[in-house]
Amino acid sequence: LDMGLTEEELKPLVDTWRAANPNITKFWWAVDRAALTAVRNRTTTETHGMVFEFRSGMLFLHLPSGRHLSYVKPKMGLNKFGGDCVTYEGVGLTKKWERIPTYGPKLVENIVQGLSRDLLCHAMQELDRQGYKIVMHIHDEVVIEASESASLDEVCRIMGEVPPWAKGLKLRADGGTS
Repeated sequence: LDMGLTEEELKPLVDTWRAANPNITKFWWAVDRAALTAVRNRTTTETHGMVFEFRSGMLFLHLPSGRHLSYVKPKMGLNKFGGDCVTYEGVGLTKKWERIPTYGPKLVENIVQGLSRDLLCHAMQELDRQGYKIVMHIHDEVVIEASESASLDEVCRIMGEVPPWAKGLKLRADGGTS
């Protein structure tokens, strides 16, 4: 809508994208079902290597890296279409503590961001072990202060190493010097 499209123009675009990416949409709704089941039944569920655990008034999403995402005081709610959804307490758009609804695609966004962070941390730890001096990082990049004899190819190789918990992931890094 911010781009000047109308509501009528959006649905065909969304439908076309989803039809072209069926595995992503299947993943969204598998994650949605796992979260709904964990909260509704106050139990533990699993899908695609992610474990959803309802424990001590929290919903924990166990990432393959071993780290957890936490959703405070989860409970069942209704989404804007009248269907079941998981809600949790957090800081909302008003910058105040409120109940926030979520669903599969949003949870997948959290998973992707969490795993991306874990991959970057793995690479940074390995770069540090190899003696590279990281001076800062920005999103998915590291800035290294190095001598001119340092190898950019070696840095990219290290950053592209797949951690044991992400076996099978296709990972590659690019870089530059200045």
